[in-house]
Amino acid sequence: MYRNAMSDLYKWKEKKNKKPLIIRGARQVGKTWLMKKFGEIAYEKMVYISFDNNRQIKELFETNLKVDRIITGLELYCGHKINAKNTLLIFDEIQEVPKALTALKYFNENAPEYQIICAGSLLGVALHQGTSFPVGKVEFMNLYPLSFSEFIKAMGKEQFVKLLQQGDFELATTFKQEYIDLLKYYYYVGGMPEVVASFKENKDFNEAREIQERILIAYEQDFSKHMPNEVIPRIRMLWNNIPNQLTKENKKFIYGLIKEGARAKEYELAMLWLIDCGLIYKVQRVTAPNLPLKAYEDLKAFKLFMLDVGLLSCMVRLNQSVLLNGNELFKEFKGALTEQYVLQQLKTSNQLETYYWTNNRGSAEIDFLVDTGEKIIPVEVKAETNLKAKSLKSYFEKFNPSISIRTAMTDYKRESWLINIPLWAIEVLENEVKK
Repeated sequence: MYRNAMSDLYKWKEKKNKKPLIIRGARQVGKTWLMKKFGEIAYEKMVYISFDNNRQIKELFETNLKVDRIITGLELYCGHKINAKNTLLIFDEIQEVPKALTALKYFNENAPEYQIICAGSLLGVALHQGTSFPVGKVEFMNLYPLSFSEFIKAMGKEQFVKLLQQGDFELATTFKQEYIDLLKYYYYVGGMPEVVASFKENKDFNEAREIQERILIAYEQDFSKHMPNEVIPRIRMLWNNIPNQLTKENKKFIYGLIKEGARAKEYELAMLWLIDCGLIYKVQRVTAPNLPLKAYEDLKAFKLFMLDVGLLSCMVRLNQSVLLNGNELFKEFKGALTEQYVLQQLKTSNQLETYYWTNNRGSAEIDFLVDTGEKIIPVEVKAETNLKAKSLKSYFEKFNPSISIRTAMTDYKRESWLINIPLWAIEVLENEVKK
């Protein structure tokens, strides 16, 4: 299974002054597989250490953090010498041993020749008390579920991805039904690696659902494992309420819909925890579309999305029969799956800073505003082929952006003020804004 993140790992390897790398991401997005695969193909040797329930390794880091001593301990543990030049050290579930995180500082300062990649599912990484986190001494990389293009490659259709990357929309449109069918599968299967691998092998939708349900159960078990008892019910309630909020016409998150009388301060810790774990994405409203967008955040208004469209479709119990009904799938649940899909691609593919905008009266809304650092791109999401874009048109007339994007189940078309991008090609957005 090809992951785009592999090229980022090679870029890290080629750096002269690289620091230990921490791969962040939710459980089961493929961090362990990615690190091991990279170790296999990019290095002569690899030392893989899982910190989960590993008493020996925990004791090694508890005593003192001298690098020479730690390396000697790791050599005794793995049974051979560690050559810094040709060996990749992999520390998995590093958040389970907070002092190992601290030790990364000393590797960076005193033994930078050692090449170290770590992974943490963020369960506890941000919340461990008393941990000296090595700020400025490590690098970070985020890993998400498979993007749609990665999913297409996993299905053995790499040439379809190349077509989009080349910008040949005339030829791509000829094969649009293939893209649409793949997109339907992606809405149902999503991008969790285990689910994708199973679906690639067996093309069994029921089996895909069973794996998704197991993943969701594992997440709920993590709630109990890592948080104080008094917070667990709020995490569960917030987590299970997100699909309901996304299926509203107005997808702004409302605490009162979790339970009657619920207030922000009751659920702030629960939300922070889910965000830190990579399980949900928070998209903030901005009061004005000016650079940088972060300076114009409305802290009281936001949308919450899941980490994966397949898990969302599982939680809302999407029936696989919908896959056969033309383009009905893209309109299901008031377009909740479509908006989730687009946000996920913006995050997964391009890691673009994403917000949304409404006017003060709430009569006009832009689903997403993308901050490229140089300009702000409005993105309107349409689940249907009805392309009336009143909000986008009024936004354009008021703020005159250099480029506006509308994505829907229609063909690619570039107009004077607007680019229509098919939903199945939304990942080309980054290339479009560079033109």
